[in-house]
Amino acid sequence: QVQLVESGGGLVQPGGSLRLSCALSGFASDYYGIGWFRQAPGKEREGVSCINGPADSAYYTDSVKGRFTISRDNAKNTVYLQMNSLKPEDTAVYCCATRQLPYGSRCHRSDFRFWGQGTQVTVSS
Repeated sequence: QVQLVESGGGLVQPGGSLRLSCALSGFASDYYGIGWFRQAPGKEREGVSCINGPADSAYYTDSVKGRFTISRDNAKNTVYLQMNSLKPEDTAVYCCATRQLPYGSRCHRSDFRFWGQGTQVTVSS
């Protein structure tokens, strides 16, 4: 069964917007936390935005605050990342991931066990 599948990436100009989707199935829909991560060539994978626990406590890395919004549609088992005012430095492969335990940091890759394949986001004029 497919667990996490991202979509919605593409090429946009600076200042543009994209909405990424992460569809969950099987036991991937049973999680404590879910997040979006990104990795640019030659750089480490970083946490962009994460939601932990039933209270939907959201985390955003400083560079995307005020521009990105994470949300969930429980009926569709889908998580979204709305990205506005995109900058060239946002260019990366974006992945969604889930965690099953509440221990650890809020949005670090080492605490997330199940990952999607990723979708490319390129911001360029």
